[in-house]
Amino acid sequence: MAGRAQIPNKSSALISMIADEDTVTGFLLAGVGNVDLRRKTNYLIVDSKTTVKAIEDAFKEFTTKEDIAIVLISQYVANMIRFLVDSYNKPVPAILEIPSKDHPYDPTHDSVLSRVKYLFSAESVASGRR
Repeated sequence: MAGRAQIPNKSSALISMIADEDTVTGFLLAGVGNVDLRRKTNYLIVDSKTTVKAIEDAFKEFTTKEDIAIVLISQYVANMIRFLVDSYNKPVPAILEIPSKDHPYDPTHDSVLSRVKYLFSAESVASGRR
């Protein structure tokens, strides 16, 4: 059990977001937002002025914080940092790509869906050997 990732069981596990303003605002209205004592938020609003470096930094910060259980990221934003999203392999926090209002969802670019397809294809190949 020492090598397994532990899901925070405190009531302080957060959901973080990297998305456009409308998506983040909707989730903030639902109560997802948090500001800690250092005035750091658990979200990043991405607009035309946001640099790829800022998105990378937010992704790295959110995936290394102990109190975050899920990182929601708009798929078009994830495409900007696809190398980071695809190379992330820890179970917690979970990375979930979501659609946005202006950018349709493309299942062929979803890292989680592609991993699931790979696992099922590998499983079907292994079961065929019996």
